[in-house]
Amino acid sequence: MCGYSRRMLALILCATLLATGCAAVTNPVADGIPVRRLPAEVLGRSKADLKAIPLTVLRQQEQKEYLLDKGDVLAVIAEDIIAPANQAPPIRMPDQFNRTAAIGFPVPVNDDGTISLPRLKPIEARGKTLKQVEAAIRDSASGKNGNPQLIKPDAGAAVRIGVQLLERRTYSVTVVREDTIPVQPQGGFGMPVFGTTKKGAGFTIRLPAGENDVLRALNAAGGPPGLDAKNEVLIYRGQYNPNDPATAAVRIPLRIYPEEELTIHEADIILKDGDVIVIEARDTDVFYVAGVAGSRQFPLPRDYDLDVLQALSIAGAPLANGGFTQNAFVPQAVNVGLGAPSPALCIILRQLSNKQQIPIRVDLSRAFRDPRERIRIQPGDFIVMQERPGDAIARYMSQTFRLNSLAQTASNSSLQQTITSTLP
Repeated sequence: MCGYSRRMLALILCATLLATGCAAVTNPVADGIPVRRLPAEVLGRSKADLKAIPLTVLRQQEQKEYLLDKGDVLAVIAEDIIAPANQAPPIRMPDQFNRTAAIGFPVPVNDDGTISLPRLKPIEARGKTLKQVEAAIRDSASGKNGNPQLIKPDAGAAVRIGVQLLERRTYSVTVVREDTIPVQPQGGFGMPVFGTTKKGAGFTIRLPAGENDVLRALNAAGGPPGLDAKNEVLIYRGQYNPNDPATAAVRIPLRIYPEEELTIHEADIILKDGDVIVIEARDTDVFYVAGVAGSRQFPLPRDYDLDVLQALSIAGAPLANGGFTQNAFVPQAVNVGLGAPSPALCIILRQLSNKQQIPIRVDLSRAFRDPRERIRIQPGDFIVMQERPGDAIARYMSQTFRLNSLAQTASNSSLQQTITSTLP
């Protein structure tokens, strides 16, 4: 009869748990693959292996000699060609916009790469240095290349001809930053959440030739990507060639693994008119928690790893404290009585590259002792924290038959005996 009574009590207890919808017993994701049995490709690689690239690769090398192109403006002295020999040329002194002084009449480089001087045929300037253009002007004025002879043979080098750079050509580029403003969750608890007050920013920047590179464009638009943006830079070319789609965009990662080859060439970081630099936000680099940890979304750190215990700590989950949560204001820090077992069942729902989802089972009690159990959290992971069925039964028994009532009864009896003994 005693054995029959125990069996009946067990059946009644199980029926009670199922009837009340105990999540630990009816948990639909309780069956998962133990983390210790997962292959390396599912676990993912640590971000600690990533190394920042030197920012100097985003800056073009300084030119030994400046090469002219359309948009440049020259300061030209050419006696009896531009102006009479007795007419003083204009002088430009250095100021906050111009670094050097220049003497001469302004002559722009045309769209076809030539310069135009009175009585001379157009002179090619694109791709040439200042000295080469000066020599070309002297040759043209001497009657070469079908030009009239404006310099007498006996004058020779006595005729002053000089070329200086008055204004460098500039390139107009656009920088688009998809940065987000983090918002603190209600109550000030936890990490900021992305995607609630998204604010983009756009900058139109003019960069002088020789400084038209990615590094200087980023510096002019607020610096490299922040922690709320992807650690990469996208460049969309303004001069898109439909016959070569590969030239439409360039992706420059700012952190790479040691074995990866840095395949950035100088042509990739030099900007031209119409180019657009985009810094994307990390809206999808988040993880989710559910179960006894509450239901919320949290951002993942960009440059370092977050394991399952750290992620649950950020979420304010009840870890090693008898399932006692302090997410709400309570006057005490522990449960009354002997308390209950700590929730130790954790299932991570992870989506693979082939769009399939696998449940990963983590024993939180073991995770405190065994680092192999502390799986790294990946973007999009869904962490469900629950009690094991045995722990749920122990908690139910603890709540139903509170042992602290026995202690209270003994304490009251002791107090009554003390009072009785003191009475006359």
